[in-house]
Amino acid sequence: MPAELREHAGCHYAVQFHYALPDDAWCVELSEAVPAPAAWAEIPDAETHLPGAAFLVAVVPDEDPDLEPTGRIHSPDEHVIPYEVMRWFLERVADQVEGCRAGFTQGDPEAVE
Repeated sequence: MPAELREHAGCHYAVQFHYALPDDAWCVELSEAVPAPAAWAEIPDAETHLPGAAFLVAVVPDEDPDLEPTGRIHSPDEHVIPYEVMRWFLERVADQVEGCRAGFTQGDPEAVE
């Protein structure tokens, strides 16, 4: 799934989704976006930024309805996350939780993708 990008106060952020097999869960990652390679400037509709290293990860289980979503912080450095960016990230996490829970109740494994 492609990343969602957002600019806030001159900084670029990315939210990226991926499935973690060891956790049987979806991971929703927040990172500062990094500039795309200069060579991409010549490509029409190419992204200008790409996701960087994730510093905040929400883990949303989709195999066991009794497991709670959790958060993980991965950062050797301090990151200041603006309120609006945190809210945007948590809305994406809430959407993922809702989708996974809907899949549990419907018994449809395709619904959680």
